[in-house]
Amino acid sequence: MRDLLKNPIWRNLELGFSIPDSKHAVSVALPTWNDVIKYEEKDPKCIEVLRSIYPRFGLNPLVKRLCEKIKKESQFNNQSIWPYPDERIALKAKKYCDKNTSKGSSYIERRNNLFFLITRESASIYAKSFWQHTGLGLSSRAAAIELGIENCPSKSLANESYQRIKDRISTFTKSSSNDVHLTSSGMSALYTSLEIIYKLFPDRPTLQIGFPYVDVLKLPMHIFHGAKLVTEENCKDIELEIIKINPAALIIELPSNPMLKCVNIKKISEIANKLKIPLIVDDTIGSNININSLEHADIVFTSLTKIFSGSGDILAGSLILNPKSRWIDQFRNTLNEINLPKLSDSDIVSLEKVSRDVKQRVFEQNKACLELKKRLETHKEIKNIFHPEDCPNFNSILTSDGGYGCLLSFELKGGLEKAKNFYDYLQISKGPSLGTKFTLVCPYVLLAHYDELDWAESFGIPSHLIRVSVGLEDKDHIWRTFSEALNNF
Repeated sequence: MRDLLKNPIWRNLELGFSIPDSKHAVSVALPTWNDVIKYEEKDPKCIEVLRSIYPRFGLNPLVKRLCEKIKKESQFNNQSIWPYPDERIALKAKKYCDKNTSKGSSYIERRNNLFFLITRESASIYAKSFWQHTGLGLSSRAAAIELGIENCPSKSLANESYQRIKDRISTFTKSSSNDVHLTSSGMSALYTSLEIIYKLFPDRPTLQIGFPYVDVLKLPMHIFHGAKLVTEENCKDIELEIIKINPAALIIELPSNPMLKCVNIKKISEIANKLKIPLIVDDTIGSNININSLEHADIVFTSLTKIFSGSGDILAGSLILNPKSRWIDQFRNTLNEINLPKLSDSDIVSLEKVSRDVKQRVFEQNKACLELKKRLETHKEIKNIFHPEDCPNFNSILTSDGGYGCLLSFELKGGLEKAKNFYDYLQISKGPSLGTKFTLVCPYVLLAHYDELDWAESFGIPSHLIRVSVGLEDKDHIWRTFSEALNNF
């Protein structure tokens, strides 16, 4: 595999390369600002050269190959195919399609141990929405095994690896490993959290507090019973707003993406406890090694795809139940009743291996990101920089040896044109996702909110913002690379 610490993917001719150099990669090279625009606008010339894609936003090439094989064997002409690891999950996808279209627009076919949702044109848009927002689809490693490209690990190794991962996470969160559950993605962990919540508090919207990651808001909005959004800056009395909406649950990201702000989680937790409303926290960016979010939440979910893995080629998530929650017995009982979207055995074994160094890696990336932030602050071309160090609420929940994570964002003086020039010149791997061992840069707002840039701008988030996930490269080398791009004006 290409060593992205020493040989990043940034050249114009590398559009569409897998990041990392793996058939299971979750990121893809978008070397220029114009490439990002073409990617978002689904330009055929751009799309056809992509060797990978984030697995929820499209079909990984191996998953796509499996679907094409099934389509050819069964002659599913002019129909879309969406593979799922078990029947109950496939039925959930079909139920969502049926709710929005006529029932004849989708059906399920079984092949060996997998289940394929087959959709006609009217239902395909809803099948795609369910695939993206829920993260419940078949993994690329499971597809590779079905295609005969990779071997399935032994069940004993998978079980041992599963327990090691749970023990690792429980050590960081000071919780029982029995309350740690692995899922097929971060979003499927949220999906499962909401399934639990809606068994207890049916037919009410959720309320997200703080600017959202796109699918954390859209999953409850589109798949469940709706979602409301407020920010502390735009709300005079947060408690009154919560009472007014009467949500099934509150959802908070620690910190927000891409501005890296942290809501007053202690205050919100007190209000939620007082009003007897469950609080769900996403600590993906903060990392449970850096911050103590479980102390203030009823349920914590994490995308293990990002920092925990660090490899950039495994889709995985975790769900942790707080044993001190007033609903813990109901949570546990409900989780036993619903179908947990399990991580595949192959992904489990791979995740266990790459996460062995996660604690040391997090500490190193904390330092590297903070140092880059300090240096960027002194550069004449930087207008604003966003990083959790500057957030009192984030500082209030730091663990005893925790830091500020691997992520920062900044805005350049000169706006859009300067951002384009900087991005195009920068000799660092460029593509979506975060938390990898190698540095990864993207114009995040374009990638996450391309069809709603004015909406994002209304929250003070400029479309030309640059987001940086800082890796383990030599710190001086990273700074020289950024300086060269900043000085190329």
